[in-house]
Amino acid sequence: MEPPAFEPLKQFNYTMHAHLVFSKRSRITFVMTTLLTEPDLLDLAVRLAEAAGAEILAVRRDGFVIDRKDDQSPVTVADTRAEQLIVAGLREATPDIPVIAEEEVAAGRITDPGNHFWLVDPLDGTREFAAGRGEFSVNIGLIISGQVKLGAVGAPAEGRVYAGIVGQGAHVTDAMGRRPIHVRTVPEEGMTVFASRHYANDPVLARYLSRFKVAHLTNIGSALKFCRLAEGRADFYPRLGRTMEWDTGAPQAVLEAAGGRVVTFDGRPLHYGKPGFENPPFLCFGAS
Repeated sequence: MEPPAFEPLKQFNYTMHAHLVFSKRSRITFVMTTLLTEPDLLDLAVRLAEAAGAEILAVRRDGFVIDRKDDQSPVTVADTRAEQLIVAGLREATPDIPVIAEEEVAAGRITDPGNHFWLVDPLDGTREFAAGRGEFSVNIGLIISGQVKLGAVGAPAEGRVYAGIVGQGAHVTDAMGRRPIHVRTVPEEGMTVFASRHYANDPVLARYLSRFKVAHLTNIGSALKFCRLAEGRADFYPRLGRTMEWDTGAPQAVLEAAGGRVVTFDGRPLHYGKPGFENPPFLCFGAS
């Protein structure tokens, strides 16, 4: 049987099973239902991001070894445990939605995404995590017809989860509770720009930014740059280097749900389901 149509994507006839056990440390219980709405799917992503974040912090407390993947990027047991938890939860709760997850792809286990699929980066910012910094995130996003629809970005070191549904708004949840977030208008003194920590001394980035009125420039790692724009703490994030779709799917959803936009350098929306899942350079904006 073919899955139900995903336009206008208001409800799903997927079964969400109860009492899903993901690890010794994390247990999540979902209410049994046969009708999943967009908020249900976002809640699923948020709960899994929270559980994965707890697993990552537990690994940090216990200690870990840094390994290298074939492309020489770092990977730790935190990446693999978090991904196993998230992927198991998504496949159990939404068996008809394919899951594209970073470490599975790196291991050669590539699922045909089809028209709609989950994108998972279990630990975005592994370099920052391994260096003892807090600039890492858990990214879980849903793609429909090549476009981001919703996403959750966990910031475990900050105790926050950012979440949003495009066209319906974004919010952040932390120890103070849940509150809406929205992009801001650029202040008169100029833009606050966030850029990748690993391009802090890039002359190409410096030349590109010279055409703008920039009041502040901050370099940090991971998808948290998108979130800083979404919550109105920054205005612009240019990405000139390589990224993959799992790096950007969930945070793009949060930013666009908060009123921002993500486009390629030719002004087109950043789309998904590309061969190899590699992104072109792109630009993130807060308010227009």
